[in-house]
Amino acid sequence: MDAVRAVLDALPPQMRDPVLFAIPFFLLLLIIEWTAARKLERIEDRPPSGAFHTRDAWASISMGLVSVATTAAWKSVALLGYAALYAYVAPWHLPSTQWYTWVIAIVGVDVLFYTYHRIAHRVRLIWATHQAHHSSEYFNFATALRQKWNNSGEILIWIPLPLLGVPPWMVFASFSINLIYQFWVHTEHIDKLWRPIEFIFNTPSHHRVHHGMDPEYLDKNYAGIFIIWDRMFGTFQPELYRPHYGLTKPVNTFNIWKLQTREYVAIARDVRRATRWRDRVGYIFGPPGWAPAGAERRRVEESAEVRT
Repeated sequence: MDAVRAVLDALPPQMRDPVLFAIPFFLLLLIIEWTAARKLERIEDRPPSGAFHTRDAWASISMGLVSVATTAAWKSVALLGYAALYAYVAPWHLPSTQWYTWVIAIVGVDVLFYTYHRIAHRVRLIWATHQAHHSSEYFNFATALRQKWNNSGEILIWIPLPLLGVPPWMVFASFSINLIYQFWVHTEHIDKLWRPIEFIFNTPSHHRVHHGMDPEYLDKNYAGIFIIWDRMFGTFQPELYRPHYGLTKPVNTFNIWKLQTREYVAIARDVRRATRWRDRVGYIFGPPGWAPAGAERRRVEESAEVRT
């Protein structure tokens, strides 16, 4: 922690990422949940809801630690562009000392996060960056740390905020607040909350749905902080039963490099095999699982020929 403190002290106050301050609390809550899950498993003699798999949890934690560094690098690059837009293009500069600027920044980041998150589930190239977060078949605080290493999509989606005159450091701070909020919704140990809270905010119940691979739950509940965006734009789904977690095509590895890059490799393989340019474009920018008409039938026929 001394090393983290030294890094923070070297930064200007506005650039000290709140996520770094939150890491000890993340780890404390993770340890408490992990200990409780192990105790329940011994009492009930079976894996309870919110169970931990040791190798899976360590993979998630490792990806989270790497993401701290990669996110900082992406933010450093973005700072240059945001500062230029804020200084030379924005028609006005919102004062950081006023409460309404914080409201604009936090709500703006959240609605743009919803937009990015929804695109990430519908465009395969962007899904390739996001799928690692969904790759665990467990749902607990460790899963919250299973973060992507490529933040380029989010960096681009935030551009409207400095253009509106939000100071760049407030954009980053608001996203950190958004990210910290999302940690606590990754648990099975919190049931549905008071109805007004469930109506306005993203909660563990709503986010369990988002991580579900069940047909009713696929591509639902993209919210960061406010679930109202899903209610407004038709992507809300209440929790009907305990979800089955993970990807529709499970990944049988705990190698964090493979977990981060597997979908990029799959895209490259599909593009290389495609014979038409429109199919190549579809494999890159179509939704996850997209294939040209008849491709699945041809694949089955080719497999049958190989077996015979």
